[in-house]
Amino acid sequence: MKLYAIFLLIILVIGASKAINMNSAAAEFVKATISSDTVVIFSKTYCPYCKMAKEVFNNLKHKYTLIELDQREDGSEMQDVLGELTGARSVPRVFVKGKFVGGGTDVQALYNKGELQLMLAA
Repeated sequence: MKLYAIFLLIILVIGASKAINMNSAAAEFVKATISSDTVVIFSKTYCPYCKMAKEVFNNLKHKYTLIELDQREDGSEMQDVLGELTGARSVPRVFVKGKFVGGGTDVQALYNKGELQLMLAA
């Protein structure tokens, strides 16, 4: 019985994941940043998929706002907020005109199909 109670307690603790405060300073920063520029990339400096996304916009010679989450004290909290907003915490999280368009491979695919260029021109 004790083992069952311990198991149940562990399940409750794991299941009660931390709630994301969408009104925190980090959340407000993320939301304001997304709407502040045509292209916003939330990235990590060592991430190859982030480099892929940045390279696409560099090739297009299109400026973007870049937030390197691994260089910020609140980067993990921002990543939690992005997870709530986009459905995943992975990076990069790329926004065009305030709309989430995906990660590195998504941006590359949009670019290869010419759709990204149309989004930027609209």
